[in-house]
Amino acid sequence: MSTSQNQSVSSTLTSGSGADRAFFLLRTVFVIAPIAFGVDKFTRILIDDWSVYLAPWVNDIVPGSAHQAMLAVGVIEIVAGVVVAILPRFGSLLVAGWLAGIILNLVTMGEFYDVALRDFGLLVAALSLAALAWDRPTSTSVRSSAGHAPA
Repeated sequence: MSTSQNQSVSSTLTSGSGADRAFFLLRTVFVIAPIAFGVDKFTRILIDDWSVYLAPWVNDIVPGSAHQAMLAVGVIEIVAGVVVAILPRFGSLLVAGWLAGIILNLVTMGEFYDVALRDFGLLVAALSLAALAWDRPTSTSVRSSAGHAPA
């Protein structure tokens, strides 16, 4: 990160409005978390067998094995995190939709209600990021101030 980017991030976190700070924090979370969970589908560092979270009815309609389906999920999660980084207005909605699908999958399994409830909180946070991103003037985003694409 360049010096001007560091100063911009530091300025946003210390002297920006509450909305600026919330946007920055939510955007950071929704870049890192989906990418980390997506990569873990391949590395299995956090969870050894992600396929236990796949509802049988979903496994029946997707081609291939449950493991292969979870690898595809990992790719989608990585892409979602990258889209949030580049276009948070759209990426946040992509993540919210993805979380809604995860919640539906978990609830229909009749298991993992605790994870579904956690993901509901994340869904609300992703929608909050979308609201903040759409309210932001594109010329004052952290990325555009560093010479990159606007929010």
